[in-house]
Formats: sequence, structure tokens, C-alpha cells
Amino acid sequence: MACSLSLINMGRNPYLPLLFLALACIALPAPFGDASAQHWPARPVTMVVPYAAGGTTDVIGRIFSARLSDILGQQVIVENIGGAGGMTGASRVAKAAPDGHQFILGNVGTHAQNQTLYKNPLYHAAADFAPVILLVDQPMVLIARKDFPADDLKQFIAYTKANQDKLQYGSAGAGAPTHLSCALLNAAIGIEAAHVPYRGGGPAMQDLIAGRIDYFCYNTPIAIPQIKAKTVKGIAMLSRNRSQALPEIATAHEQGLKDFEAENWLAFFLPKGTSTTIIRKLHDASVAALDTPAVRLRLKELGADPVAADRQSPEYLQKFVEAQIIRWAAAIKAAGVSPN
Repeated sequence: MACSLSLINMGRNPYLPLLFLALACIALPAPFGDASAQHWPARPVTMVVPYAAGGTTDVIGRIFSARLSDILGQQVIVENIGGAGGMTGASRVAKAAPDGHQFILGNVGTHAQNQTLYKNPLYHAAADFAPVILLVDQPMVLIARKDFPADDLKQFIAYTKANQDKLQYGSAGAGAPTHLSCALLNAAIGIEAAHVPYRGGGPAMQDLIAGRIDYFCYNTPIAIPQIKAKTVKGIAMLSRNRSQALPEIATAHEQGLKDFEAENWLAFFLPKGTSTTIIRKLHDASVAALDTPAVRLRLKELGADPVAADRQSPEYLQKFVEAQIIRWAAAIKAAGVSPN
């Protein structure tokens, strides 16, 4: 706005025109647009991990946060905000200012399963976020306490059917992928065991190792070292294919539970309305992180598979989330699974 005023009709007060001129020249705050986005990030950025520290999502989030900090030139701080199957942390990001300084490491639970699992989800996963990039696929594996009286899925099914009223399975929290995977497995094999939700996968794993719970459907990154150390027993991969990190463990499909599949994935999302410039900057930095040899090696050791380049665009992630919501809605409704 031009800083000029006519002196006509201002009256006889010689200071009145100056007052109006000063008010007219006050600069109003400009909306956060591409001009500001060009300098993003100008300060530290927060990556929300919607589960407790020590779990799979947290471990992988910290791998990316360290590399992204180097690439972006600003610290990427991991903040663990658990609760409601990951929805508490995801809801915070959905409602955050779209200035690029908060984003979430979402997964199949926060951005697909919870949309059906809960009657009143705290956000709409496909409409309330700006998709950035699909990062990795994570196979799930059925593990049991080390002295569990079954070594394969056939034996596991037989034992759980005979003893289901005594058995407990753990999860990283009600509504988390670890909960839903086991709930769907129980429905598929026809048993009802008690669910013990924890405030993250780490505490649940500790209790499984200690023998306080009987089994757990977990992501491979945290399960692999415990399986190899024989502190827990690997029963079946719940993915379509065997894990390269655990080739000795057959899939549920191979062991007779035809077409059963429960996999996780991880992706970055920003709040809806975030500038396309910021989305592209975070996307490109994430691609550079995925292409870093040390990061890829660490992910391979953890059994997490980086997605192919043709699945890394924001547009692909948007369509992927929409399809995942539909896919899991059918499975959840068919199995009659609830968040409790």
C-alpha cells in the first residue's frame, strides 16, 4: 500500500494527516508463503514420532533425523508423542502451523488403520496432511517368549487354540500396528487371547523377553537382534515375502495361513497447507538421506526396505494412503477388531 494521504478534509489540526500517514505505513504481517519458504529451514525442525522412545519407529526416525540434520543444515529434533495408537502425535502435526517446522514420521497405523479402528479418529489421514515421501516398507514378524512351546506356525496355532484363555499378547499400544497385526492374526486362526497394550514397542519387548507376555507381532528392526540372540523365538514372517534379514523364518502364507499379510511402512507428512517449496525441500533431503550408503546399510541391518524411486513422490504417497485406508477398513471390519 502506498504511504500517501490527501490533506483535503483533514480539518484544521496539522497533526491529523501525520497520524493517518503513520497508521497507513505500518507493515502488516505477511502470510507464510514461498518467499519465506525459500529460506526454510531457518531454525531447528521437529520430527514427531508418535510412539514411545526405543521402539521401531523411534529407532528409524533417529537414523533419518541425524542425516537430515546434516543435509538441511539445521537440527532435526525427534519428539516422542505417544498415545491413542499414534493419533495423539499425528493430531498435533495435523493442527500445527503449516510453516514446515513440524512434521510426522507416520505409518500404517497413524495413516491407514486408525481411520477405521476408531469410531471418531482425531483427523482424516488423507485430507489433513501434506504427503512428503514414503520411506521404507517394514515386514512384521510373529515372535514368542523363548520358552513358548511352539517352533513354527502350525505348532503355534495348535497350542494357542488349546490354551487361549491363559495367553497374553503385547503391543506398542491399543490401535498401534503391532496390536492390529496380532488381532488380525488371532481372528484368522480363530482364537481370543488377552491383549496387553504398552506405551511403546520397547517396553513390550522387554516383557516378552522376561516371559511376562506370550507373544507379540512386531516390526523386524527391533525383533531381529532379539531373535538372533535367542532371547525371543521367531515363529513366522507376516509379510508377503521372507525378510532378507531373517531368511530362515518362513512366512505365514508359506506355513499354511494362506494370503495372510500384515506389513508396516513409514512416511513423512507435513501439515495440510504447507508450501510446495517446503514439501519439495523436505522430500529432496529425504531422498538424499535414503541414498546415503550408511543409512541404507543400517536400514538393511534392521530389516527395513527402502522403497523404490518410483514410489517416493508426494503424489504417490497421497494415492497410497487413500488405498491403504480402504484396504485396512475391509480387513478390520471383517475381523471385527476393536482398539481395546
